Amino acid sequence: MASSSTLLTKTISSSKINLQNPKSLAFSSTTNNFSQVGFKFSGKSFTKTLKLNPKSFTCRNQAISSDRSPNDGRVQNFSVYELNHRDRESPAILKLSKKTDVFALGDLVPFTNTLYSGDLQKRLGITAGLCILIQNKPEKKGDRYEAAYSFYFGDYGHLSIQGPYLTYEDSYLTVTGGTGIFEGAYGKVLLHQIVYPIKIFYTFYLKGLKCDLPDVFLSTPVEPRPDVEPSPAAKGTLPEGVIPNFTD
Repeated sequence: MASSSTLLTKTISSSKINLQNPKSLAFSSTTNNFSQVGFKFSGKSFTKTLKLNPKSFTCRNQAISSDRSPNDGRVQNFSVYELNHRDRESPAILKLSKKTDVFALGDLVPFTNTLYSGDLQKRLGITAGLCILIQNKPEKKGDRYEAAYSFYFGDYGHLSIQGPYLTYEDSYLTVTGGTGIFEGAYGKVLLHQIVYPIKIFYTFYLKGLKCDLPDVFLSTPVEPRPDVEPSPAAKGTLPEGVIPNFTD
């Protein structure tokens, strides 16, 4: 089996794409990597503005007890699904390296995907960020990226993370901060590839939060598997299937 980057680049119509003269890349549709899921990529940068309408949310614990501070080391964890429905022109491929047969150092992948609660019953928001290709790993049939991106949860706020994004195995990334109910957050998140690059399962391990997480984040997650799909209400953004002012 060829590496994921080799499969990606087989169908690139030109030897190099740059930011001044981006060309579209069309990929064949088969199974579970960029070249196999029927995406049409372009070198366009993101132009869509994220519209947040932050409101004041009350912690489930109205007051933090005197024997527990936000930095007492208590870990709160929750899980979310990131799914690519092929409706956001994502990901885009910016082929900046000199190699034409595989991905190589410097190639960029900006992306944005849809977020759902762990039980797949609620539309939570989106991810948005950038992956920088660090190394093609032919022996592992994949690539190593350095990633920096955010998880937007509507009125609840957002979390930002940074670290290794590996297409061939699970990895931990660092939680670098947050806003809203996630203000003061730090910790880590486990990235679990289900179907690369369209289905990913994340488990956050957060410290520093000022209150307990709302129930919508604490649902029992559906076991990650290739055929997982959100509920019709969540996918259709019906009132009962979304959080307040979910980010789109």
